[in-house]
Parts: sequence; C-alpha cells; structure tokens
Amino acid sequence: MPFMKVLFFSALLANVILVVACHDLSVQEQPPTPTPFEYQAPDGFPPFFDPDNNPTTKEGIALGRKLFYDPILSGNNTIACADCHRQENAFTDPRQFSVGIDGIAGRRNSMSLVNIAWQHRLFWDGRAHGLEEQALFPIKDPIEMHENLSNAVAELQAIPEYTELFWLAFGTRQIDSTLLAKALAQFERTFISFNSRYDRWKLGLDSLNKSELIGMQLFMDSEKGGCAKCHSFGALFSDFLFRNNGKDSIVTDLGRFAISGLPQDIGAFKTPSMRNVEFTAPYMLDGRFATLEEVLEFYNTGFKLGPNTDPFMFTLEKGRLSEKDKADIISFLKTLSEPEILTNPAFSKPQ
Repeated sequence: MPFMKVLFFSALLANVILVVACHDLSVQEQPPTPTPFEYQAPDGFPPFFDPDNNPTTKEGIALGRKLFYDPILSGNNTIACADCHRQENAFTDPRQFSVGIDGIAGRRNSMSLVNIAWQHRLFWDGRAHGLEEQALFPIKDPIEMHENLSNAVAELQAIPEYTELFWLAFGTRQIDSTLLAKALAQFERTFISFNSRYDRWKLGLDSLNKSELIGMQLFMDSEKGGCAKCHSFGALFSDFLFRNNGKDSIVTDLGRFAISGLPQDIGAFKTPSMRNVEFTAPYMLDGRFATLEEVLEFYNTGFKLGPNTDPFMFTLEKGRLSEKDKADIISFLKTLSEPEILTNPAFSKPQ
C-alpha cells in the first residue's frame, strides 16, 4: 500500500477513535436529573419552603439522610448530627446539654428539627439564616463536632459511595462544603409533622375530650394561659420571634443580643414550636425543666420581670392558673403530638 494511503487511513482511524472516545465520555458524564420531592401542604399549612438554589429532591434527601447519621462529619468520627437530634425525641436531645466529641457539654439544649422547613432564623439566637447555613455550624463548632470542613470533605471524597451519591444528587463527584450543607438541608426539610390528633380534629376526623377542649381555650386566652401570644395558634404553633420570657433575674446568656446588638434582645431567645412538645423534654433553652408541669408552673408563678423581659409577660398575673387549668393545658398540648414521626422509617438511620 502506498505510503500516503497508509498515512490517510491511519489518520482516519485515529479520528474515528477520538470521536468514539469523546462520544462515550459525553454519555458517561451526562449529569443525571434528580427527582423532585413532592409535598402537598394540608389545609391551613403554609406552602413548603424550597430555596431556588437548593430544590429538594429524592436523591438529595437520600444523600442528606446518610450524612445526617454518619459520624464521619466529626473530628474523631464518633458523633453524628443524629446524636444531638434524635428521632425518638422528635429530633431534639433528651440530655439537658449536648456533649461534643471532646466530652465538653454545651450551654444550650438542642432545638427540635421538626417542621424546620418553615423556619428561617435558626438556633436559639437566630445566628443562622436558613438550613444551608445552619448545617455547617455544629461541624465546625469546637464544643460540638470539632471538625475542619476541608478534612470532612476530604474524607467524604475518598469514599466512592459518597462521590456517587453526590453525582446523583448534584451532578458532580467533586464534593465541597456547600453541597454537603445543601444535602443535609434537603433531608432535614422533610421532617414534617401535620397529622396530630389536633389536625385530625380540625378536619373532622377525630375528637377531643372535654379537658383537651378546655385546655385549648386556656391556651388561647391571653389573660389565663397566654400561650398563644408567642406560640401562635395555627399550623406551626410559634411565631419564631425572639423574646426574654423572664427566666432569670440576672441574664447570664445574652441570647439574641449577641447577634443583633439591640438592647431589647438581651436574654431573648427564639420561641420554639409546641408541636410534639410531649416528646422534646427537657424544656427551655438550657433544659432546666424536666416536665411540662414544671414549665406551666414557671409561667404561672416562676417568671421574673426585669428591664429586658418581654412586655407581654408583664400582663400575666401570677397564680392565675389552678392545678386543673395547668392539667387541661397539658392535655391540649399532647393533642399536638404525632407519635409516627418518632418511628417513621423515612427519617431513620439508613441500613
């Protein structure tokens, strides 16, 4: 075969191989299309909050679920997010203070993550704006998980199962802390509770007894229970604002003030939701009360008034609630419980 013809066919073959190789590469690297998470809000519930830059998908939820239960995110690989947000306690911590990897206890009780999708200023002091920002705080905190983000990412990057899960969720095998936070946020947004006896009663599907109905009236009555002033009666049972509720005569934890610098925020903390409150003991930001009975008695006789106490507390008369009143309010609060959330396999540790 003449030399020029051999050269021509060699070049042609090389081009064919190059084209085929490029074609195969483009097929292999075509990013998958994640499956959107479908949520139908029940009557009276606000629309599901899904940020434009982090739409919730089934693949993102699966990745976030694995990360949530994996101690690999802590400095010595011993503590996971789930250790301080336990499903059996409605995703809060039954200990008064959570303890980190170095055996050091924090100074606040972990807040519940249930219905966190509708909360935008997170932690007791509201220091994080949204779940994506919140997710990285515990990992970096020297008292909690005490890990360097670059180390956490490097460990994840070295595990083929994780690189594949990030590929399915985000279309990349290159892991970074932003995607890590997005995955955790997607999973946590699915902790939704809207099927309590109270919800079924509203829909005409269940009934409330006399004590529960009386307790509901006391809860709403601003001169008796006064509960609904902060724990807004409705879907979420909180306005999620920051208030000093008169826990102490001398403020030792500055709360929201450390973030805002506003005098009215001294000793002010975020109002938690009352949904599933039966399961979230101990109570208050520092876990000082072990029972709901203790909480009700605090709001009945134990609160202290000072220059930074929320104005509404000054309208409450001490001793206004009888023992029966308190028992009725607690009966109502328990109608906000959804026991199924404590065992729902969709929220549990993946096998």
